Amino acid sequence: MLPATDILRHAIALSQMKGMSRPLAERLLQQTGDLATLFGEKPETWRAILGITAPLFDLDTRQKALAAADTEMRFIEREGITPIFYTDDAYPARLHECPDAPMMLYFKGGGNLNPRHAISIVGTRRATRYGRDFCAALLRDLAQAYPHLLIVSGMAYGIDICAHREALKNNLPTIGVLAHGLHMLYPATHRGTAQEALAQGGLLTEYTTRQDIFKANFLARNRIVAGMTEATIVVESPSKGGALVTARIARDYNRDVFALPGDIDRTSSEGCNRLIRDNVAALITSAEDLADALCWESPVHKPEPVQASLFPDVSDKEALLLQLLRDKGDMQVNHITIAANLPAGEVLATMLELEFKGLVRTLPGGVFQATR
Repeated sequence: MLPATDILRHAIALSQMKGMSRPLAERLLQQTGDLATLFGEKPETWRAILGITAPLFDLDTRQKALAAADTEMRFIEREGITPIFYTDDAYPARLHECPDAPMMLYFKGGGNLNPRHAISIVGTRRATRYGRDFCAALLRDLAQAYPHLLIVSGMAYGIDICAHREALKNNLPTIGVLAHGLHMLYPATHRGTAQEALAQGGLLTEYTTRQDIFKANFLARNRIVAGMTEATIVVESPSKGGALVTARIARDYNRDVFALPGDIDRTSSEGCNRLIRDNVAALITSAEDLADALCWESPVHKPEPVQASLFPDVSDKEALLLQLLRDKGDMQVNHITIAANLPAGEVLATMLELEFKGLVRTLPGGVFQATR
């Protein structure tokens, strides 16, 4: 087995090869078994597996990618950055469900990328007092009921930075998703907020220090903002803007989308009103609207723990997962894993035992349902 540093080196190199994507990487690794074997294969083998011809298969291209990975690894070690490959347990579980999720992520901070609850808040860069006041009230009220709720945004001007700052003000963890490597911060005026976020959240990106910054990067990062959360809230947006792109991506990912309605004559509310009109987003005016729509239970009113004796011959872990299904209804395994804070392997094994006992049934799409 390769040392961890060699595995990381090959993972970074693969993720940075021009034209490579997660679906292509998955096919290559499925056929070759591991990263080291993959990089040792002849170009003809790569072509045979994928059925296509591309310069990225050449040995010279691989060597350049490995050399670039060596440079990036030195930066990662020096700056205390956590690299996360898509096969790692630390990879955001919600984002992993998305077909176009990044192959590699780079994270700096002390936050949890797989919390029980996470929402993204986005909006115009030209936020008004109306939007900023709503952000303040929303996060103040959410923090009282859900003190570990993760707030995700893009660390940009306007609503983004307002969401980050209000999260920090209310001691909520917050993560800024960047459109560039972790060697810089844009805009630089938000460096103080970014630094403050590291303690209870962090900074996340798919880009290395060697990659140039393009306008397209800022749109591409929106899929991470939308994908790693269970709901996206658009606070203010004109008729066109990145926040609307994020909202539609979230909807394509089958995530809940909410929008703050505004005066029909208010330019900064045109996009939100349109999202509501087109049934892309649900109307939101308060923290209660969000919690009710997502069926969140406040920890303040948490029901009494269920005793294992209520169910015949079940362990404490089985009783925990069974009660989770009874409370939340039908759930996919990824959602159960997050809610129960258990490894996916343990969840699947426990669900199998519950199915044998006739207490759980499996539905199409990997969904589990309590039978009683």
